[in-house]
Amino acid sequence: MAKKINNKEHEPKKVVAKCDLPSEVVAFCNHPEEVIANCDNPQETSLSQYDIEKLIVTVRGEQVLIDQDIARIYGVTTKRLNQQAKRNIARFPSSFRFELTKEEVSEVVANCDHLQSLKYRPTLPYVFTEQGIGQLSTVVHSKIAIERSIMIMNAFVAMRRFMVQNAGILMRIAHLEKHQIETDQKMDMLLDKMDKQSPKLLPEQIFATGCVWDAWTYVSDLVRSAKQRIILIDNFVDDRVLSLLDKRADNVEATIHSRYYESFQTDLKKHNEQYREVQFVQLPHKNHDRFLIIDDDVYLLGASVKDMGVGMCAVTKMQASPKTILQLL
Repeated sequence: MAKKINNKEHEPKKVVAKCDLPSEVVAFCNHPEEVIANCDNPQETSLSQYDIEKLIVTVRGEQVLIDQDIARIYGVTTKRLNQQAKRNIARFPSSFRFELTKEEVSEVVANCDHLQSLKYRPTLPYVFTEQGIGQLSTVVHSKIAIERSIMIMNAFVAMRRFMVQNAGILMRIAHLEKHQIETDQKMDMLLDKMDKQSPKLLPEQIFATGCVWDAWTYVSDLVRSAKQRIILIDNFVDDRVLSLLDKRADNVEATIHSRYYESFQTDLKKHNEQYREVQFVQLPHKNHDRFLIIDDDVYLLGASVKDMGVGMCAVTKMQASPKTILQLL
């Protein structure tokens, strides 16, 4: 766990970014794309130590800078920077300079917007530690590179000093976050257990006369359970059916197959002007039974939806497919 600081010369230090990636890839970046943009012409642009600190990331437990960030700070190409390092490879052991893995690149990119271009590089990037930066100043021969190398090393020192001075606080924050993760996991387990033990929609249900609310809530639960579509086949519908269908999820389509009634068509038109559309299909002839299709399941209703529970009625889940029912219409 690591924290980014605001280390301007006369401002108090504070945490500005953090990361708790399991592979110990940590990014301290607070809009560093602005810093990078200002480094394209290093001879003409002032660059502060604070700007450089925002580009530092931590990989494999080491604070490092990405090669392309260093190249822009120095005012050279990434290719030339790495060529100079390769030509003097004895100066850059693996503890000074190493190549990132694809997994490390993905995690670094996920935490720093200005490093998005790493995803499209034909080769994996290299990173340089504080000691590697010191060696770079001896192989990249330019005045600006030497000056910027000193600033970079000072930035590393400031970051390390901050980590030491605030180790206790950071450890407590890490402990709190770990405790929060454990709490979230326990809550997920509890909710899963509650869901498994909660009452399920029964395939068969009988409602005694007068159980209007029980019947209404049962059908409402059926409507809420739909993932794709709801089709109601019912000779007699009214505005209460529209209210019931509005309980469906946002991406679920609803269609009513019923007889044509002028009053209901008026209700349907006004409903569809304000709420999600409920489609209407006029039945070619009167049907005795009522059906409610929820996705790929068919339920036989013992009464019209608007009258469920007024008298004794049942709801039964059928073995027939929706296609069979719709073809018989």
